[in-house]
Amino acid sequence: MQRLWLNCHAATMAGGRYSIIEDAALVSEGAHIAWIGPRAELPAADYAETIDLEGAWLTPGLIDCHTHLVFAGDRSGEFEQRLEGVSYAEIAAAGGGIASTVRATRETSEGELLSGALQRARQLLREGVTTLEVKSGYGLDLASERKMLRVIRRLGEMLPLTVRATCLAAHALPPEFAGRADAYIELVCNEILPELAAEGLVDAVDAFCEHLGFSPSQVERVFRVAQALGLPVKLHAEQLSSLHGSSLAARYQALSADHLEFMDETDVIAMAKAGSVAVLLPGAFYFLRETQLPPIELLRRHGVAMAVASDLNPGTSPALSLRLMLNMACTSFRLTPEEALAGVTLHAAKALGLAASRGSLEVGKVADFVAWQIRRPAELAYWLGGDLRKRVIRHGEEITHG
Repeated sequence: MQRLWLNCHAATMAGGRYSIIEDAALVSEGAHIAWIGPRAELPAADYAETIDLEGAWLTPGLIDCHTHLVFAGDRSGEFEQRLEGVSYAEIAAAGGGIASTVRATRETSEGELLSGALQRARQLLREGVTTLEVKSGYGLDLASERKMLRVIRRLGEMLPLTVRATCLAAHALPPEFAGRADAYIELVCNEILPELAAEGLVDAVDAFCEHLGFSPSQVERVFRVAQALGLPVKLHAEQLSSLHGSSLAARYQALSADHLEFMDETDVIAMAKAGSVAVLLPGAFYFLRETQLPPIELLRRHGVAMAVASDLNPGTSPALSLRLMLNMACTSFRLTPEEALAGVTLHAAKALGLAASRGSLEVGKVADFVAWQIRRPAELAYWLGGDLRKRVIRHGEEITHG
């Protein structure tokens, strides 16, 4: 069945640019885009349904390509500690940080984890997010990582969202492996990853390459196993120091390297050659009061695609608004509104390996789009929060209207 959507303008984001079509029309057929262009060029046809979008601006459905939204526990106390001058590293050394979330997540049932995750995912859905990546990494043993990944899979079954599951078992050292990081990496490589991949629970593999996490050589062992399992890799890299994790990720043709505040030009060049996406996470930068900016000009100069994501997590970016991240990417990282919107559409799709089917309004791609009641696309990065009037369409079917 063909639906005609008209009385709108479109920022198609083809090529990572606004690529504006004034007085546009879009034809969806089933779950895909069959035609898009100026209304004056619309092919004559007997459309099954015509929807008046009342002058709205169309964009692709938003994509949050880096979240940790499945977790238990509360870390607002750590927020207070940081405001009093305690560093993230000091909190982690005292048993807080990721370790505290691991304890709570291990002790929480799958049903309770799902309930909390649904609430957070629905917040993003209401903002126009139609595709979401969620990482494990608060389990750090086979049973708990499996529990998290099962919840992630259920999110995609229960909500009108495309959900990608990333195994981040190499997120932190669990307490039972204190002082034995190599032994834990052996468990990840020999048991956790192979078993969870065999169960069909994993779409990609991630790791935390940092002095608080794992060394480049340890991460490389994880990447080799992921490669043998046919799984793409991603990496938390250069957030707090320069270990050239982003260059390591590039050597393994990573979908993305994320954070990147301390990357240098050699890392940027490596990512450019590999075609890996730089995922910028302004929420964590803001929340941790960081001052080291990612090298935006170097990324532009070498043509590295820049995605923007919420990094939704309980400790360093409790961000329930991807649109707020657009503003932060502009104000803190100096992206243009056009770059920021590309960062949550086409480039975010590329960071998930989905650019062939999502991230821009083009014929043949999935009909995921948002009809925003705004005057120009830059408003999406301009407003600080709030619920902008919109209609969210996923797979050619309207899922929210208001």
